[in-house]
Amino acid sequence: MRQPVDGLHLVTQQRKYVVTRASDEAGTTTITDRSSKKVVVRHVPPAGFVAQSPVVIDDRWALVQDIRSEGSDPQIRVYRYDLTTGRATDLAGRLPAVSEPEIGALDGTFAYSSTDARDRSCLIVAELATLKSRTVSCVAAPGYVADPVVSADTVTFSEVTAPETAGRCKRVLTASLSGGLPRPVPAATRCIQWSGASLGGATVWSEVGAADPDQYQSKAYVRESADSPTRPLGMIATDTIIACGNWILWETRTVADGDEAYQINRWHPGLRQPQRIYTGKPGTVLTPLTCQDDTVYVEAAQLATNPAYTETFAAPAT
Repeated sequence: MRQPVDGLHLVTQQRKYVVTRASDEAGTTTITDRSSKKVVVRHVPPAGFVAQSPVVIDDRWALVQDIRSEGSDPQIRVYRYDLTTGRATDLAGRLPAVSEPEIGALDGTFAYSSTDARDRSCLIVAELATLKSRTVSCVAAPGYVADPVVSADTVTFSEVTAPETAGRCKRVLTASLSGGLPRPVPAATRCIQWSGASLGGATVWSEVGAADPDQYQSKAYVRESADSPTRPLGMIATDTIIACGNWILWETRTVADGDEAYQINRWHPGLRQPQRIYTGKPGTVLTPLTCQDDTVYVEAAQLATNPAYTETFAAPAT
């Protein structure tokens, strides 16, 4: 998929559907049947709202969220589309309300933060098909949960306590999708973990302090199991770690002669060192990685060319 920078952008691709988003101000989302090329959903956010990524999708359903952040009444609205009819259902009252637009998703399972009746920030894991949900963990205000990443067996997330104070602490935790209490990931440096992804008992995470001058880059670490030693993995682009198929993947950034270039690395338990699977040319900027049906997708914006354009890459993660 190759498009002008101001054209359509791939959100994700599922085995039956492809999801794209326009560059218009609202971010019109289109879901197209891959075999018939028929548009089954065209979601235009209400006036004042802007579409958010990701779109959670399976063989029948798609979840789309819009946010209004300006004005005195900020809101997040979440809709579930029936892809067989194209009809939308507002999920207000059907799920715990989404309090932050950041959603971690893998196929039809997704995780997000919600505020409960006690004003706590809670991590919710839900199933798109059934709308069944459970609360994984809660943090008392003004603390909050963030950075949810879903893998085939685990949800990884962060908890922030005492924000905007000298006692601020951010730590990464994991919880099995099958249930049970979350477990903290032992940090290399206390209270500056950012985000991570877990798969098969192994966790890759990154650390960067709230006062660090460059928060776009973090130090990455790995633990192959709960009782394994911590190993460094070098520098990564902050908040880019995902799990897909049998792999944990992330982006890195290098600067040479003033030109940025991005790379994609992957790792799974048993590998001593990560593998590099993509190296971008100088002037190429990557979107966050997404995963669907054991395939990882990324869009690369070629900004050093004239005219500039974007192209989408996919790679199996089995």
